[in-house]
Amino acid sequence: MREANFIRQNKPRWEEFEKIVSRQKQASPDKLAALFIQITDDLSFSHTQYPNSRTTQYLNALAGKIHLEIYKNKREDKNRLITFWKEELPLIMYEVRKPLFYSFLIFMIAGVIGIVSTAYDDTFVRLILGDGYVNMTLENIKNGNPTQVYSGAGPIEMFFQITLNNILVSFKVFVYGVFASIGTGFYLFYNGLMVGTFIMFFFQERELVQALPVIMLHGTVELSSIVIAAAAGFTMGNSILFPGTYSRLASFKMGALKGLKIVVGLVPFFIIAGFIESFVTRFAFMHWSLKAIIIGVSAFLMVFYFIIYPIQLKRNESFHTDRVS
Repeated sequence: MREANFIRQNKPRWEEFEKIVSRQKQASPDKLAALFIQITDDLSFSHTQYPNSRTTQYLNALAGKIHLEIYKNKREDKNRLITFWKEELPLIMYEVRKPLFYSFLIFMIAGVIGIVSTAYDDTFVRLILGDGYVNMTLENIKNGNPTQVYSGAGPIEMFFQITLNNILVSFKVFVYGVFASIGTGFYLFYNGLMVGTFIMFFFQERELVQALPVIMLHGTVELSSIVIAAAAGFTMGNSILFPGTYSRLASFKMGALKGLKIVVGLVPFFIIAGFIESFVTRFAFMHWSLKAIIIGVSAFLMVFYFIIYPIQLKRNESFHTDRVS
């Protein structure tokens, strides 16, 4: 690549880096570390292709500034945890809004396929959900409580088992992204297929009106979190497929770190879902208004924190950046 083209391609990013470094009080240590990786990658390329040029000298100086700021801010801020939830994770969610949309789309398409397949093939529900689950649910329906499975064990025991299982599922969805996003896509598709099959199964048994609100008490947070975990997996997978101007390894490191933060950020939400499923869902015949309130609050929490708030935060950040510059 000619040096002029290299400069033209990367100059906007370098200028943005200079702005962030000049406002280092507003840049987190993780953000500075990510900048350092990106700049050293550009510096390595420039040093190889144009060893004695001013571009290489400029990048070397810029890398030095970022390196200095990293070590100056090496001691963790006392409010690091607050910053993570208030700013860092929401801004990451803004960056991965496209993978999040694709995750939602795949999940919904899979759900529709599950519904249609179950409607036209009597054997499909047993293929997807298994004979044991179908037979147990049919027996529960016969006994007058289609969701009795959620009250079959003690609440504390259920809480730890369910929460741990959901966290492990989210990590699997994320880690499978290392297979160029295909693994994450397949796992997400299968989960969506199960949900669609599940819905049509209860509809055919004329129990959907009773069963669906009960399931969505915890399912609103749980299923949303799985879709978000898939977005984390796609983020990592796409960093391998589309490294841009970075080396594939450097791009993978950044994508994996970003995805891992999303999955770690989901842990409290899986705890909430596990608590509801263990301690609340068992009361299947509670008044419909209580179900509506729990589902509504859960939906608002997920949509606001992972979609609306990140957009608002990004707009505020851009506004302050424009004012400073």
